[in-house]
Amino acid sequence: MNKRELEAAAQSELERQKKFCHRVLCCNSTSCMSAGAGEVLKTLQQSVEDNNLQKEIEVSPAGCMGLCSAGPMVTVQSSDSENTLYKEVSPKVAKEIIESHIVKETPIDDNIIPSDFPFFAKQMKLVLAHSGLINPARFEEYVALGGYNALAHVLRDMTPSEVCETIHKSGLRGRGGGGYPAGLKWNLVRRSQGSHKFVIANCDEGDPGAYMDRTLVESNPHQLLEGMAIAGYAVGADQGYIFVRGGYPGASKRLDQLETAIRSAERNNLLGGRILNSKFGFRIDLRVGAGAFVCGEETALMASVMGRRGQPVPRPPYPSDKGLWGYPTLINNVESLSSVSTIINHGAENYSKIGTTGSKGTKIFALAGQLKYTGLIEVPMGITLREIVYDIGGGMLDGRTFKAAQTGGPSGGCIPAEHLDIEIDYEKFREIGSSVGSGGLIVLDNQSCMPDLARFFMEFCMDESCGKCVPCRVGTRQTYDILDNITKGSATMDDLVKLEDLCIMMQETSLCGLGQAAPNPILSTLRYFRDEYEAHIKDHFCPATECKITKSPILDLVNGKG
Repeated sequence: MNKRELEAAAQSELERQKKFCHRVLCCNSTSCMSAGAGEVLKTLQQSVEDNNLQKEIEVSPAGCMGLCSAGPMVTVQSSDSENTLYKEVSPKVAKEIIESHIVKETPIDDNIIPSDFPFFAKQMKLVLAHSGLINPARFEEYVALGGYNALAHVLRDMTPSEVCETIHKSGLRGRGGGGYPAGLKWNLVRRSQGSHKFVIANCDEGDPGAYMDRTLVESNPHQLLEGMAIAGYAVGADQGYIFVRGGYPGASKRLDQLETAIRSAERNNLLGGRILNSKFGFRIDLRVGAGAFVCGEETALMASVMGRRGQPVPRPPYPSDKGLWGYPTLINNVESLSSVSTIINHGAENYSKIGTTGSKGTKIFALAGQLKYTGLIEVPMGITLREIVYDIGGGMLDGRTFKAAQTGGPSGGCIPAEHLDIEIDYEKFREIGSSVGSGGLIVLDNQSCMPDLARFFMEFCMDESCGKCVPCRVGTRQTYDILDNITKGSATMDDLVKLEDLCIMMQETSLCGLGQAAPNPILSTLRYFRDEYEAHIKDHFCPATECKITKSPILDLVNGKG
């Protein structure tokens, strides 16, 4: 396939879609599937057959539509009107969508999400622009929306150094959590000497409650493949690997989707040798990890790709000089690489206009917690936390008040109400003891116990520690024991001092990012909610009434429980 044939394939798909009066797309992402989307899709297909409407209506699976708390979700695309988005679609409602909305032209008002629904109003979908609007299993649908045009443009009109400079000028920073400038990393790999070079897409997403990367892969795998191919051309690599966490529920389905997408791209000369009849060749293979959280660290990830135990090693040398099998290696996470085609198509200058001085573009968050609306959102950098919580998330559940937002997963921290107006920005989050992280954002209410939250994350880090270095292996165990005693009401104030000392020791002496960042949830909750720790220790009382600790009769009387 060449550029002209790519354009012809896009036009052919658009003509095919025009033959249908309606296209009905059913979300098949993990969250909707868990709510019964599989049966909804079958009902939609069966209803079309029962009414002999196969020539007028196309029913197909689609990627994430965003509002996960209202799933299963269905979109009806009509040739003569705007799209209609349905929430909480049961098999009964699915049948009505076909027989009432389409056949009788009578929409089911109770299940329709209005076009001005606040959850979507302040979002800016760039990376997620096609999510929920295409069948991820069909290469043609991605091409019809401009897919692989960026790759064609790069191979025809740009040099590798110009591509790297474009990414640098865009201001894109690594979306995996560290926020390292992507263009700088690309240039380091491009300038490194090596007879082989590699590109790795990190899809080892392990933060509790986070599902950004897996949803991107489920919703639009070709967007990732295109970004990886562009990255390979820019840095001089001829081989790419997608490192996928194997421990997810539904992992086999996701792997099958990726495998199908790779083979489809190869058949159409968009991966493999002489891509689009150019001199550039690039192949992509899958590598499945065992589900170890530490493999999110790049040296542990590379060890796992090479078939070794996933344990970090000291740096330098850095992967840009010596990575896979000793060759220069570029590692970016899925969201970073999925942003590349957007930057190429729309220009680095336009992308850099979005966001703050130091944090450009958009960021995807898995918005969860005690909110009215939760799901996958994409927002411009610089939007405030308050806007996310109250405008997009709809505010707290009835009768509850905002207490904190936990960001960055086990490596992040808690942001209290006093910082609700903070902008989404890497440096600003770091200044208050948290991090943007890979995109987990859990909103906590007044019934959440902060010492217990810290205990939960430390238990996670303790279980996920690879055990290679003593500060992490022993430190996570000791800090967890102290936190456990605090939540049980059996700790002392001396334990609180020991807890802080242990946290600082782990930060300063652990080998890799897991151990260095594991104390962050503890330190941030101590910084803003120290009174809760002291209430557990001094008064044997949990202000949130979450912990199973002994309460004194006097405190019971004070709190109206005597």
